[in-house]
Amino acid sequence: MNIYEVIVDIIEFFVLPESVFVLAGMVILGNWLLKTSFGRKALVDTPVRRNCIAPYLPFVPLFVYIIVPALGVEILDKIAAIPAGWQKVFYEHFVIIVIVLMTIVSTLVLAKIFFVRGLKGFGLNFRTIGRDFGAAIINLLSVWPVIMVLVIITAEAGRIFYGPDFQIKPHEELELLRDYSQLPVLLAVFFVAVVLAPVIEELIFRGLFQTLFVSFTGRAWLSIAISSAFFVMTHLNSQHWPGLFALSMAMGYSYEKSGSLFRPIFIHAFFNATSVAVTWLQTTNIR
Repeated sequence: MNIYEVIVDIIEFFVLPESVFVLAGMVILGNWLLKTSFGRKALVDTPVRRNCIAPYLPFVPLFVYIIVPALGVEILDKIAAIPAGWQKVFYEHFVIIVIVLMTIVSTLVLAKIFFVRGLKGFGLNFRTIGRDFGAAIINLLSVWPVIMVLVIITAEAGRIFYGPDFQIKPHEELELLRDYSQLPVLLAVFFVAVVLAPVIEELIFRGLFQTLFVSFTGRAWLSIAISSAFFVMTHLNSQHWPGLFALSMAMGYSYEKSGSLFRPIFIHAFFNATSVAVTWLQTTNIR
């Protein structure tokens, strides 16, 4: 596989009928680049989030989010005689849901304590939800072409290094949809991937980490990049890192520009919902 074939694959992708959203995103992204001098003026006069976050504080909910659900699932497997199959997947997800909900609540309590103006200062003002919902769609469209190109390049690089049969592995949650067609599994995966994961991850990586880095460095784009690096490294499959980094940069920008955490939460949720919907439809067609 050479660079010429990579370029051909990218061109073929963009002429597909399904790529109308990608083309729309290219227009939006191009307009944004021109208006902001390629991003240099994009974060001028951004809202200030006054806080007294200690450097260690964001690592507390991050540790709980990464470690405790896995421990909960392991304990469930040891104490409950649940047969292998979709029932086991469902009950494991139920444990994860309970633990993540508790983590969300505790993170909100920390934000209320350590941010001036509490949750509003953190970026959770319910009056902006309608505006954030629409803006999130535009933000996701604008970064979609970048994500798709990075996915294509990652796949082609994998074929170069690992052989022509290389394929990017789907996320573990999406693999479950391919293995199990039962409604409880679909609902559990949807709730974890589309509701809980966007909320807790944006609270931690944008709300806490990005705010901490901005406070220490005073440089918004650098802080967005650092928090995005933290974000992608918590995802075990490194094949997803390039596309996730681009998505994370868009979510970090949306938070820094608007001051609202609802905006990156919506972007994250829309992205995950798209992945879940496409996987489910593909699985249904196969069956």
